[in-house]
Amino acid sequence: MPEDTLTITDNRTGKSYTVPLFKGAVRAMDLRQIKTGPDDFGVMSYDPAFMNTASCQSAITFIDGDKGILRYRGYPIEELAEKCTFLEVAYLILFGELPTESELREWVDKVTHHTMIHENIKKFMDGFHHDAHPMGMFVSTIAALSTFYPDAKNIHDRHSRHLQILRLVGKVPTIAAYAYRHSLGLPYVYPDNSLSYTENFMSMLWKMPAEPKYEPNPVLARALDILFILHADHEQNCSANAMRSVGSAHADPYVATAAAAAALSGPLHGGANEAVLRMLDEIGSVDNVPAYIEKVKAGHVRLMGFGHRIYKNYDPRARIIKQTADEVFKVTGRNPKLDIALELERIALQDEYFVSRKLYPNVDFYSGIIYQAMGFTPDMFTVLFAIPRTVGWLAQWQEMLEDPEQKIARPRQIYIGHGLRHFVPMKDRTGREVPETQKV
Repeated sequence: MPEDTLTITDNRTGKSYTVPLFKGAVRAMDLRQIKTGPDDFGVMSYDPAFMNTASCQSAITFIDGDKGILRYRGYPIEELAEKCTFLEVAYLILFGELPTESELREWVDKVTHHTMIHENIKKFMDGFHHDAHPMGMFVSTIAALSTFYPDAKNIHDRHSRHLQILRLVGKVPTIAAYAYRHSLGLPYVYPDNSLSYTENFMSMLWKMPAEPKYEPNPVLARALDILFILHADHEQNCSANAMRSVGSAHADPYVATAAAAAALSGPLHGGANEAVLRMLDEIGSVDNVPAYIEKVKAGHVRLMGFGHRIYKNYDPRARIIKQTADEVFKVTGRNPKLDIALELERIALQDEYFVSRKLYPNVDFYSGIIYQAMGFTPDMFTVLFAIPRTVGWLAQWQEMLEDPEQKIARPRQIYIGHGLRHFVPMKDRTGREVPETQKV
């Protein structure tokens, strides 16, 4: 018998089945052969929230949560953050290899010349109320791009797909910056093709009408580059799964990206760094950290920015951001929240309560502090996350379309409702006590 198999004995029937292992995993469809009789549907796997289910094969991102490893296309995140620009890493994630000098030059040039958005998009964004949340504006505007580029529906044409990728990677910082300006009541700033990707983003954010040209601070531009690299992709997270699921219906990449961004907007996914800032504000000072730690251990409050669904070790992105923070604060001045965060981390990493539970700082623990120091309000944090993650979403979408095993996403369910019932006329129906959770 081959070694890469499992033998499963069905205790209901006494029958045994040999199930092959595929790259260390059981194919769920192989369980369907396990039946009690010809009318039996067969065994399904039940896995709420996909805690232990692989929905695809992917060559984009590798994570070993126990060892604290993150790699894009095989390259350690530490090396990429140190040596690359964001657009260089974006090329790697989307196309599988680091670009040559000429390839990078062409890629940067094409992305740069797709940063402009249609004037009617500006009118669309003007329709939002002045206090509309920037993430809601971002999601809606990305979806609206679908109506401007009907050619995007030709998803099986590789040239068309490449054009939509260029458009999205180029336009997301413009849309993000316009959402920010709209919230402040400031006029929109056109892209400046003489600037780098992050410098241009900073110009669209912060250039004042009287300024002839915005001069970005190179330290802050590089910090944004690093933050964008760290956020570019993270395997099959909630928003990547949404991108693949919507994309599997052959929706165009604009509405699929909007769906992914909508998933990211949820506080359990993209809003964690806002929660970290609120926690640091609640603690107030370094002196209050020990008491807060005790409240966490007593179960009265949560320690935000610690722990991760995947990482059971120190999140490698958090280490890089912590180093980047020092450079940023030399320019912006030291954010007093950093001292609280450092003390919180120091105590938590020495406390058996947190160590035994493998609660280590994650990427959100320091990113919000940096963004706030750079001048961003917390409602922009998730939008900043969405700009680089668009690259990861598009890479996941393209990989899904080229995978012959993928079909339209359609999970099974275990039905727990009523059996067959027949219609009861109104006069014969009896009342029932409706639970509070079901009341309209």
